[in-house]
Amino acid sequence: MKRIGIISRLGRPEPVEILKELLPWLKERGVETFINIEVAQALNTEGYPRTEIPKLSEVVVVLGGDGTMLSVARIVCESGIPILGVNLGGLGFITEVHRADIFEAFEKVLSGSYAIEDRLMLRARVRRSGEDIRSYIVLNDVVINKGALARIITLETSINGAYMTSFRADGLIVSTPTGSTAYCLSAGGPILYPTMESIVLIPICPHTLTNRPIVLPESVLIETTLRSPGEDVILTLDGQTGFPLKRNDTVVVDKSTCKTRLLVPLQRDFFQLLRTKLGWCEPTKKLDRQGFHGT
Repeated sequence: MKRIGIISRLGRPEPVEILKELLPWLKERGVETFINIEVAQALNTEGYPRTEIPKLSEVVVVLGGDGTMLSVARIVCESGIPILGVNLGGLGFITEVHRADIFEAFEKVLSGSYAIEDRLMLRARVRRSGEDIRSYIVLNDVVINKGALARIITLETSINGAYMTSFRADGLIVSTPTGSTAYCLSAGGPILYPTMESIVLIPICPHTLTNRPIVLPESVLIETTLRSPGEDVILTLDGQTGFPLKRNDTVVVDKSTCKTRLLVPLQRDFFQLLRTKLGWCEPTKKLDRQGFHGT
């Protein structure tokens, strides 16, 4: 690869420090780079609008946390080019390359020694009075949630046109496998292997305790209509974009034609990632025949 886009959120010193070393290193190897304007200004170099970078690049590198990665995924997905995430944030489920491994990762990228993972994305539409008034693409989740002081809400939900149930709850999450380790996990949903083609539906604090999370095939059409008064009810996309809902608004969610393509340059074990990020137990030492730990 000879054209690499780099996108980072300004506001912390790490991206600028990294790029001061990385940009000369890439230039020596004949790589042309395209940096978003905000970070380029801090480096006194030429910058480009985020939306233009995918058109100029063969791969887009994201320096930041999962939040930055989600925002970039929505920009890049239609171009079909892969994204490489460098984790400068917290958990880093989708920005997996650590700062210490950056140059090793780039060596793999430039030599073509990498894998690509395709991740399911969702399309969410807001239908009001029979017309679609908003449309969004998400990588993690679509969430309908009531405000802090609002009463419990009623969400009439159908799958492929067949009535499922009316959730009386604080809200509802529709999650991709990638999003299953985000809000979905906090709400008691299952962890899905990230390359699966499935969708998870999770009620948030349901009034009926038998309303449980359900895993659905990626081909379904989910329609959820707000039947209670729209008092501070918000549709949230990837935890970053919000839209206020009114009574009888319907949120329609189905599989997007776009996918996020994650570039994986280093060997990775998803279960090791879970053990690290979620604090799961490491393997124990084998016991000898007497039941004592070996040395």
